[in-house]
Amino acid sequence: MSTTIRRILARTLLRLARWRVEGEVPRTGIMVGAPHTSNWDLVGALMMLWSRDVSPKILIKQEAFKGPVGWILRATGGVAVDRTNASEVVGELASHAARDESFVIAIAAEGTRSQGTHWKSGFYRLAQDTGLPISLGYIDGPTRTLGFGPTFPVTGDVRADMDRVREFYADKHGIHPENRTEPRLREELAPPSQD
Repeated sequence: MSTTIRRILARTLLRLARWRVEGEVPRTGIMVGAPHTSNWDLVGALMMLWSRDVSPKILIKQEAFKGPVGWILRATGGVAVDRTNASEVVGELASHAARDESFVIAIAAEGTRSQGTHWKSGFYRLAQDTGLPISLGYIDGPTRTLGFGPTFPVTGDVRADMDRVREFYADKHGIHPENRTEPRLREELAPPSQD
């Protein structure tokens, strides 16, 4: 499907569903999509990006790629991730990102639609390994808004970077707010090492 057709389709569907898109779309980087509380989040992310002429690679657990759904996911930019061997996918994406100036990877950092205790750190490690900045994308059901927040490189100071992420997502609710997981990485929950 051409970029023009995707853009027209996305804008039409967003208008019909009465959702609006705000913010500046990243042209390169790792787009963190949150809060991830519904199966509709993937559709919303695609419509948001396609409406701005961006065709992302979307990291999705490999278990979702069964039957005809797998074909649809691949056709729309889905990349199957084996969560037991994610480093191999990271290496492939880092290599691809180095060759392509316009490369957006979208990832649901919560890793599940259910409420959890923390986010998965794959997006952060991917940003460190590729040198790509992270862009904060969001879905907010109460305001019917899809959007883009700040884009910034990770510093390696996990707590400081995640404080910035938490500040941005503090008023973003997702489609099912009761399923929202607070932006916190497991690395932040671990007690500091004693030197």
